[in-house]
Amino acid sequence: MLLATRCPVCGAQGPAPCDGCRARLRPAPALAVPPGLSACHALLAYDGPGRELVARLKYRNGRAALPALAHAMAALVDSAEIDVVTWAPTTVARRRQRGFDQAELLGRSVARRLHKPARALLRRRPGPAQTGQPAARRRSGPRFETAKPVAGRVLLVDDVITTGATVTAAALVLSAAGATEVVALAAARTPPRRS
Repeated sequence: MLLATRCPVCGAQGPAPCDGCRARLRPAPALAVPPGLSACHALLAYDGPGRELVARLKYRNGRAALPALAHAMAALVDSAEIDVVTWAPTTVARRRQRGFDQAELLGRSVARRLHKPARALLRRRPGPAQTGQPAARRRSGPRFETAKPVAGRVLLVDDVITTGATVTAAALVLSAAGATEVVALAAARTPPRRS
């Protein structure tokens, strides 16, 4: 039996996201390339409907919009410049609690659209969540270690980039393990705070 799809932003039955919510999505703000990366791309601004769309995937396993997100994210990179796709994983404890890893869902979906292999190249060491932390504390970033041998040009997928600390920490570990280049790709980018 097929279940009806609902928009993860407004709940309307139909495409995910619906045409009305899609029209309200804003592109990600300009993004300085965080240290350790050769490039960094993000699809949406992490506010309003963009925030709701990504938060539903991240916290509620709302996968209805995953195909549309992955398709649009994949269009931001040149597949000829990528050898393998990986993701910035959550901790084992958070994955166990949620039952999934949103960055892995995005990474594997983007890899399929780019026709590239998806590999779990990183493990995240236990530590506090980045979400809700002040910027100064976030900048110390999570700690990663390599899970498999690394080679070639790596596309590193994450759900949201705020300070860039997570993708920087992951990129530095990937480079130290043998990646020749690391490009980050995120579903959303947090808009800069207005002073």
